Amino acid sequence: MGILDGKKGLIIGIANHHSIAWSCAKSMDAAGATLGGTWHSDKSRPHVEPLLDALGAEIRRPLDVQDDGQMQALFEEVAERWGGLDFVLHSIAFAPKPDLHGRVTDSSREGFGLAMDVSCHSFVRLARLAEPLMPDGGSLITMSYLGGAEVIPHYGIMGPVKAALESATRYLAAELGPAGIRVNAISPGPIPTRAASGLSAFDALVADSAARAPMRGTLSTDDVGPLCAFLASDGARAITGSTLYVDGGYHILN
Repeated sequence: MGILDGKKGLIIGIANHHSIAWSCAKSMDAAGATLGGTWHSDKSRPHVEPLLDALGAEIRRPLDVQDDGQMQALFEEVAERWGGLDFVLHSIAFAPKPDLHGRVTDSSREGFGLAMDVSCHSFVRLARLAEPLMPDGGSLITMSYLGGAEVIPHYGIMGPVKAALESATRYLAAELGPAGIRVNAISPGPIPTRAASGLSAFDALVADSAARAPMRGTLSTDDVGPLCAFLASDGARAITGSTLYVDGGYHILN
């Protein structure tokens, strides 16, 4: 018996086989979940669809989280095909390069707003659409980073954005808790992924974490998947509003 036997969930954010979302999806699949997944665009579809095939994903659709029609269509298919939903994983983030690589002080209004919309408010929109499909409760999970809790060099505007995401997680947890819906964030340490490669001096962050974290060593996406599966399970039924670190203890140092 797997801890997610009989549960159905959506994975939002698989970009390729290096994605944190992919490792989470693998862990959830191994735990017995029935999954659905999305790809961002026609460009990313060839990289994502074979992974959804490997999962036997029953629902698969394009999803640009800024497209309200696509988001609505996804949840309409969930309602029609499954009749309900047990969990959603939100693992997406974006900021324009000029804003990401510059100072927060110099960030543009447009760039800051776009980063906040895609990386933070999209989680709120997913929660709103998932709520009526979780009459018996459920689990909503998002991905953060230590730069949302303290200043991390070169993390730029994603720091304030992730801080907002963690705050939104707490507010969603408070509002949806009476309905039995749990909302949590996972904060992995620096892991080489396509998204992370956009950060300047990212290799230095990885090296510092590997050298200084109490558990030492380089992290991988497979360190995150098992926690994600647990948070979607009934074993985490009393855990909500939390940011859980998967960083070898690095967050306790600063």
